[in-house]
Amino acid sequence: MNFWKYHGLGNDFVVVENHDLDMPDDPDFVRKVCDRRTGVGADGILYIGPDDEADAFMRVLNSDGSEAEMCGNGIRCVAKHLFDFALVPSERMRINTLDGVKDIIVQVENGEAVGATVDMGAPRLDRSDIPMAGQGRFVDGALEVDGRTITGTAVSMGNPHLIIFEALSDEEVLELGPRLERHTLFPRRTNVEFVRMEDDVLVVSVYERGAGWTQACGTGACATAVAAGLKGLAPLGKDARVRLPGGELKINVAEDLSSVKMTGPAVRVFRGELEE
Repeated sequence: MNFWKYHGLGNDFVVVENHDLDMPDDPDFVRKVCDRRTGVGADGILYIGPDDEADAFMRVLNSDGSEAEMCGNGIRCVAKHLFDFALVPSERMRINTLDGVKDIIVQVENGEAVGATVDMGAPRLDRSDIPMAGQGRFVDGALEVDGRTITGTAVSMGNPHLIIFEALSDEEVLELGPRLERHTLFPRRTNVEFVRMEDDVLVVSVYERGAGWTQACGTGACATAVAAGLKGLAPLGKDARVRLPGGELKINVAEDLSSVKMTGPAVRVFRGELEE
């Protein structure tokens, strides 16, 4: 099985062309491939398949074997692959996901894609759409974990996110990440973003659902910019800078919350072949 290794700000993926829709997807296989000591090593596998509505379909399998609805860093990597190998010979393309079709503009330098701007669609704030137990929005809401109260905002960018702006120590962040991911309020678990402000930059640490602590999370950066906009900490209708351990993304949340556009890099690392 041929594969390519890509990353977006250090959020790394095994990318496979799955034209015949016959590639293995059982959790044991995914965990084996993504293992960083005995496998290729990755935060997930991205299968590129055919699609009737768009130029391609992206399927996202997390390193723990679970499936995600959407992956912001991953879709930039898939767009780069589609452009560089002329599978979609256009700087404008559409990629379908479990969260619907995303419109993409590829950034090209010397004939090679170096990044992309992705229209991630409108954020979902109603708990039923996240999904999250309860009714209405969860903005600066309180939830209990391990006997303490944490304040956060829940946003879906096709997958669930809980964004925390509280001042917490590094030890508290490390402890709370995996606990909040599996909080009982989130029936499908949740990604967790811990945010602090440095001047006008949103600095984010991400505990990613199904992958753990990651260098970057594209949908998490989008959800963070939405939550910050709702709190008045970041501008709506203008570019916001979101800094993750692996680097920065530019996020533009429409003033009416009708769309979120993400701009960032994509890098191909190497090509290989898996012995099945």
